[in-house]
Amino acid sequence: MNKPIWEQNFLDRNADMKLWNIRLGNDLLDNEGNPIDPGWGNGEQQYYTDHSSNLYIDEFGLNLCARSESIGKDGRNFAYTSARLDTKDHFSFCYGKLVVRAKLPVGQGVWPAIWLLPQEQAYGPWPASGEIDIMEAKGRLPQQISGTLHYGKDWEHQIVEEFSHHFESGTINEFHDYALEWTASSIRWLVDGHCFAERCLEPGVMPFNESFYLVLNLAVGGWYDNVAVDEAVLPAVMTVSGIWLYP
Repeated sequence: MNKPIWEQNFLDRNADMKLWNIRLGNDLLDNEGNPIDPGWGNGEQQYYTDHSSNLYIDEFGLNLCARSESIGKDGRNFAYTSARLDTKDHFSFCYGKLVVRAKLPVGQGVWPAIWLLPQEQAYGPWPASGEIDIMEAKGRLPQQISGTLHYGKDWEHQIVEEFSHHFESGTINEFHDYALEWTASSIRWLVDGHCFAERCLEPGVMPFNESFYLVLNLAVGGWYDNVAVDEAVLPAVMTVSGIWLYP
């Protein structure tokens, strides 16, 4: 394989975090920073913080930790805290192979995700400019992950194409390489080098020809797996040991 053109080694406790924005709160924001939808548009129940109890680096990598913790903000009360970060305005790419090595938490109600959003909304607000989910997992299904495309002219006409993979052995609570191979003609989803899905791209129909930035987050609750949160599984930790982008 070619040498990476960008990488992040989180096994180094002094890893450079300058390219990452740490997101706070529970609201989905517009481009001007105004709240437009609580729960990050997904019915998520956690409040994202920058606290060292929710986001930290240790000998295993970068950790996003969801906790059962009461926090009150702007007249609202939240029962959970967690972490979300992204590379908007610092690192984005169009085409290439992105590999994220991660270990994910298990348990009902936790929702780890590795995904991409458009750096510039060239085709309009979500979902018109697209979203690429490299990996999402429902914590109560520890042998299953999914990759998804979101696009469409507006909320009412959004198109969701989801592709699932079931581990024959092992679970998400072990380190795996989650990868996306993205070219002008197709997107492929891989786990540990195995391609479990491929989607040919349709020019003029699908918006996946612009630069996208990377998002890492660990949600609690939400519509992706609309079940009650099992608080016994908290704290729950999502660990990312490294990220590599290849041409």
